[in-house]
Amino acid sequence: MAKFLRTSGRAGVRRYVDAAAKVLIRVGVSANAVTVAGTAVVVGASVLLLAPGHLLAGLLVVAASVLTDMLDGAIARVNGTTSRFGALLDSTCDRLADGAIFAGLAFFLLSEDRGLGGALALWALIASQMVSYVRARAESLGADCNVGIAERPERLIIAAAAVLAEVLGMPWALEAGMGLLGVLASITVVQRLFHARAVLAASEERLDV
Repeated sequence: MAKFLRTSGRAGVRRYVDAAAKVLIRVGVSANAVTVAGTAVVVGASVLLLAPGHLLAGLLVVAASVLTDMLDGAIARVNGTTSRFGALLDSTCDRLADGAIFAGLAFFLLSEDRGLGGALALWALIASQMVSYVRARAESLGADCNVGIAERPERLIIAAAAVLAEVLGMPWALEAGMGLLGVLASITVVQRLFHARAVLAASEERLDV
């Protein structure tokens, strides 16, 4: 969930999510299966609904599938089956889902002869992928890099708001939303690079002492 939602109502939400996770565990559903299924739904909705312009239906399906982001972690936690591969699969599926969403929106905009919007959607796609890449690469080098103004939950919320505004008929809604996402994601990339540089430099200084 977004930063401003991570503390508010966390206990209440977790109670319901854990209850749903226990039901899925009893019927033999694994965390990895939920992760893959949720990603498949998002990709399908992006290709079959967002790209052809069925924006409201696509938004609703994608929003519903976001619940799997909470469910897979809850299943792993309740069942005691957390693993490094599960974390890798989850991150990989997140990148695939995000790419599908922005690619679907870019296709829709370009098919409507809204070239600027299509270009901005592609910028948002690339910048969002870079946000995740910088964190993964920095952490592989030993630097915690969970910083920035536009992490994945914030980006998804902004994208959803832009799609909803487009559905409601607001002019240039998707162009504005994709442009904002491109800017915020690019700033987050820079923030993470500076943060990682500081952490890695401090680590190297300690090794030199």
